[in-house]
Amino acid sequence: MKASSLERRNYKWIALFLLPSVLVFLFFYLQPILSIFLTSFTKYDGFNSPRFVGLQNYIQLFGQESFQLSMKNLFLWSLIATTLHVGFGTILAFILFQKPRGWKFTRAVFMVPNVISAAAWALIYRFIFNDEMGFMNGLIRLFNKDFHHQWFFESPYAFWAVTLTWLFYAVIVTLLVMNDLYSIPEEVFSAAKVDGANTLQILWHIELPMCRISIGTSIIASITARIAMYEQIALTTSGGPGNDTMNLPLILMKNILDLKYGLANASGVMMFLAGILVLLLVHKGFRLNEGIYD
Repeated sequence: MKASSLERRNYKWIALFLLPSVLVFLFFYLQPILSIFLTSFTKYDGFNSPRFVGLQNYIQLFGQESFQLSMKNLFLWSLIATTLHVGFGTILAFILFQKPRGWKFTRAVFMVPNVISAAAWALIYRFIFNDEMGFMNGLIRLFNKDFHHQWFFESPYAFWAVTLTWLFYAVIVTLLVMNDLYSIPEEVFSAAKVDGANTLQILWHIELPMCRISIGTSIIASITARIAMYEQIALTTSGGPGNDTMNLPLILMKNILDLKYGLANASGVMMFLAGILVLLLVHKGFRLNEGIYD
């Protein structure tokens, strides 16, 4: 009886400490999500009362060429940009794990992308892909002197320019993977070497499986960032040329500026559902609910 009474008392204290976080979640997260979902079934301009229109906003959204191209871009960016982003970051982590000369300084420099604003990065991207002075065109002209293209304003170069910008954020993946690598007990490597495992076998059977959670988490973060990507595109291509780099956040913002809040919220719901789908697929594929040693 005493133990049961003590447990109930502990539960009360736990509930008391969790209450502020729960209230914040309900008010600032769950309530807006429900509001967006309900408003997506209405015609609403912010002045007149919302009028229920059923699935009309979704039908109109799906019929727009810009939406169809944005979903195509999302699929391609999720596949190509995420592979480059997570793949390059992971490879870099394994290289630095071997502790080459200057690895400590390099690891410190990796925090720089986090302290630079999206607007500043947009200016950096414009300089890198500049036709006259840009690093990318200068590099290509070493092999093709006649190469002159404005990456952010010409098709299909704009799509690839936006894709390549995500390589700058690969260092975040590097830090996550390195954290997992350093958490592997030294005894595991010693036992593998005693059993005659070579470097490739250690990488494939020990290091990669032990980094499963950080790689899976990086993939989720990378794809969801692609879903919500706004500043990088708005400040470089604005969705152009044509609709080559159009995405859901740009469609959402355009509908807001046109006072089509129901249609804008339908775009927001599609972003939310896309994020949930990515979370479920990667969570299942990388078994993120299981421990490293399960």
